[in-house]
Amino acid sequence: MDKHALALAAQYHMQPAHAQNVIELLDGGATIPFIARYRKEMHGNTDDQTLREFSEKLASLRGLDARREEIAKAIQAQDKWTDELARAVESAKTLSELEDIYRPYRPKRKTRASVAREKGLEPLALLLFGQSPDLAAPEEQARDYVNPEAGVNDVAEALAGASDIIAELISDDAAVRKSLRSLMQRTSVLRSAVAKDKEEAGAVYRIYFDFSQPVAKAQGHQILALNRGEREGFLKVSVETDREQALVCLRRAVLKPSGGANAFVRAAAEDAYDRLIAPSMERELRAVLTDAANEGAIRNFALNLRPLLMQPPVKGHVTMGLDPGYSHGCKVAVIDATGKVLDTAVVYPTFSKTKREEAIVTLERLIRRHGVEHIAIGNGTASRETEAMTRELLGRVKGVSYMIVSEAGASVYSASPLAAEEFPQFDVNLRSAVSIARRLQDPLAELVKIDPKAIGVGQYQHDLPEKRLDETLGGVVEDCVNAVGVDLNTASASLLRHVSGLNAAIAKNIVAYREENGMFTARKQALKVPKLGAKAYEQAAGFLRVPESKLVFDRTGVHPESYAAAQQLLTLCGYTEADVAAGRLSELPKRLEDFGAEKAAELCGVGVPTLRDIVKELCKPGRDPRDELPPPILRTDVLELKDLKPGMVLTGTVRNVIDFGVFVDIGVHQDGLVHISRVCNRFIKHPSEVVRVGDIVKVGVLEVDEKRKRISLTMRDLPE
Repeated sequence: MDKHALALAAQYHMQPAHAQNVIELLDGGATIPFIARYRKEMHGNTDDQTLREFSEKLASLRGLDARREEIAKAIQAQDKWTDELARAVESAKTLSELEDIYRPYRPKRKTRASVAREKGLEPLALLLFGQSPDLAAPEEQARDYVNPEAGVNDVAEALAGASDIIAELISDDAAVRKSLRSLMQRTSVLRSAVAKDKEEAGAVYRIYFDFSQPVAKAQGHQILALNRGEREGFLKVSVETDREQALVCLRRAVLKPSGGANAFVRAAAEDAYDRLIAPSMERELRAVLTDAANEGAIRNFALNLRPLLMQPPVKGHVTMGLDPGYSHGCKVAVIDATGKVLDTAVVYPTFSKTKREEAIVTLERLIRRHGVEHIAIGNGTASRETEAMTRELLGRVKGVSYMIVSEAGASVYSASPLAAEEFPQFDVNLRSAVSIARRLQDPLAELVKIDPKAIGVGQYQHDLPEKRLDETLGGVVEDCVNAVGVDLNTASASLLRHVSGLNAAIAKNIVAYREENGMFTARKQALKVPKLGAKAYEQAAGFLRVPESKLVFDRTGVHPESYAAAQQLLTLCGYTEADVAAGRLSELPKRLEDFGAEKAAELCGVGVPTLRDIVKELCKPGRDPRDELPPPILRTDVLELKDLKPGMVLTGTVRNVIDFGVFVDIGVHQDGLVHISRVCNRFIKHPSEVVRVGDIVKVGVLEVDEKRKRISLTMRDLPE
């Protein structure tokens, strides 16, 4: 069994055998979506998010092992390896513990202590540090080490060198550092002040001009804000620790009762703290706080991204996309049910009454010409004016509905090489209108084309570790794409690359094969795609749908390896494939229970979890787990920030959920903030306990700051 299996099993409440199975599957190249969906018996039905955390923790533990080995080899090369060191290195649970052990053996640049050692003062330092009760006065001991040729001209220089060596020994002591680290984490205070003459330029950081917070209570968003303010030169940030309290801890560790040279060592210890330990520990503590804040921000980003990607689609309808704007007009794109562009235009509804009427006439003509059923309006600049125009338009054209959609990242996509490749004939602005229309039809398929960092559901994304952020958000995209599944005949390369087992090259090859050979008529045809081998097919097949296949199982999420089991299940329960295709399996779950799920699973040669998944897929072939589209919201009487008044109650859409609150789009371009204390009437640790991105919520206006463009909202104590 893998040495980490037991620890991971305990942490994630799994059976050790299941943890071992997951490790072996990961090591064998299986993806998280594949493991979560098609290997449930092997891991006890653990969900994909837990499995992803499991994978990350496994990588972390193995990284710690690798560092443990590097340190052992480095110390062994110095011929200083002992059984005691071996036990310490092996038992270290964190990277900081490991580095503390290694600290005395780490190659150092030239220090005051190393200079003193070169002068031959280390024996004196060790003698004094030993604090033997019968030790002569330090001045007496130092006389023997005066050596002008070595650069030690008198007793004072000898003692100074010895003090430097003792200070470094104390600073490098793993037990000392561990004790002081614990003290600082418990008692230190994080402080910030405005930099000289930066009050006006750094006004955005005003709340941090005179800020203090116990380190133990510091919030992630505060840490990230302080770091950015410091980096931009507006803030001075420090960690303050009670010096005397720290020195008491230090003296307790290094001073010997009634020892000789006690006062000398005491002074060296104070020097060690002030010159070496405190600055080092402050940097370390700031780094720890930053790492924790980064992880929190990344987790929050992922938490918000998932519901955004899983917004319900409006498929199968001709859709008009409106990208609102002032000076450059409102860009218009009409797309068919498959996302193909049918028509484009630019109208100018904000210029004048005449231009507004011309815009309505143009849009009405496009709607009638192409049979538009839905209109998607981007929520950016001039969105509310465009919505008001649309409402007037729909008074003249019946049977058409509209929806405000987030246009976050649309401009990034429209200027990307991918957009240029898709729509070389359109300028950047018209591409954005196409993207907005497609977001209503299928948000997931469109949003996967955009770097998740540009979608606008995170905080401080430009300050976060890029690799870690990309990995996490990429995992969310992968989970969402595979949860929904993709149509092998219509999916873009951008969507296909996120399917389990596939990559960008294989995705492009699938599209190229489709264009050259026509539509896929069976799943197994995918094996003919260049570079899509048996392993990739095993990982991907269950997530690829082929609605045109004669084999009904190809239209479902049933994995090809379970086709025989699915057929046997139908036979046992008195059904045929024709019944699946016709949707006549409403009684299948009941018939299975009457027959006995465990008995049926045994006869079908699969586990009960797999069998139940097969039942779900057969009952609803090609099912989409995404919910139905919420109704259009937002009011037409709210057009600008100045229209908002305290006491107004509005309906809005949650756009972002962060540590300290919720940002809600209420229709004025500028999102309002519901502070965490006003999200609900009970205590919550994080707003995500109550709401998520995409939720439609009722909010009350508390305060409007037009100058700073800030809106304070509440979700508490609102009228029914």
